[in-house]
Amino acid sequence: MTIDLSYVEELYGKPLLDLVYEAASVQRAHHDANEVQLCTLQSIKTGGCTEDCKYCSQSIHNPTGLAKESLLNVDEVLEGARQAKESGSTRYCMGAAWPRVIDGRAFDRVIEMVQGVRKMGLEACVTLGMLTGDQAQRLKEAGLTAYNHNLDTSEDFYPEIITTRSYQDRLDTIAHVAEAGISLCCGGILGMGEGREDRIKLLHRLATLDPQPESVPVNALVPVEGTPLADVEPLDIFEWIRVIAVARILMPKAMVRLSAGRLSISREAQALAFMAGANAIFTGDKLLTTPNPGGDTDRGLMEALGLKARPSNKAAA
Repeated sequence: MTIDLSYVEELYGKPLLDLVYEAASVQRAHHDANEVQLCTLQSIKTGGCTEDCKYCSQSIHNPTGLAKESLLNVDEVLEGARQAKESGSTRYCMGAAWPRVIDGRAFDRVIEMVQGVRKMGLEACVTLGMLTGDQAQRLKEAGLTAYNHNLDTSEDFYPEIITTRSYQDRLDTIAHVAEAGISLCCGGILGMGEGREDRIKLLHRLATLDPQPESVPVNALVPVEGTPLADVEPLDIFEWIRVIAVARILMPKAMVRLSAGRLSISREAQALAFMAGANAIFTGDKLLTTPNPGGDTDRGLMEALGLKARPSNKAAA
């Protein structure tokens, strides 16, 4: 069906409990509501990025004190993937603080990482910045499961957050991913000072991508000292729940992933998020450079809620 902006506005404005109930019903029609996919995200190249994203600790424009590190070697990354698999993760995500992919030895090394992760039986996802159609095709041939490239926020609010690359640049990379036949992982960051209308427009844009993302990470801003957003007022947690619920209704087959920011979100709010349609989390003590609940915390939460880990042999939606 055609998804109009007015329909997304109507959904978003529903009474919260009605919205969560509708999202929970959609969840049960398309997924096992008691099943959560465990994913692990590793920074394979940290810091030194030339983009000026106001939320990011890895930008050279933000004096956060983060040390720049070179691209990891293949063996280090595959050891991390092995440990993630032993901990129950079925998707291994690798992030490099690059503005764009540049052909050469570094990209060749990433191709080897993807191939190695896939040989372990894990889903492989990378986020490497902008890329060309040819580069997307190389990743596809290496066996890449998904490419992460978030839209971050609405097109209207985007210039308030990033000026070194355009919204269209992001859409172009997303188009290259689709043309190569790679699944798209695409979501946003909430709590950067955007308005409700920006969150609605972001959801509308995500839902009208063709094809829709198979993975939708919902990030809550983690304020980092030294970034322009260090002192931004925290987002109302019920807005976070609304975004999750609307994402589930608009993109029923997608994996809706609770991503950055969970360390400051209560167990009760996370439980409501699972009811509202979230069905994946990132495990481990760190997401790239920001803190994340440890494995014991997540296991305790899942046990308390009666949730089980999604098996590794289950096909992606």
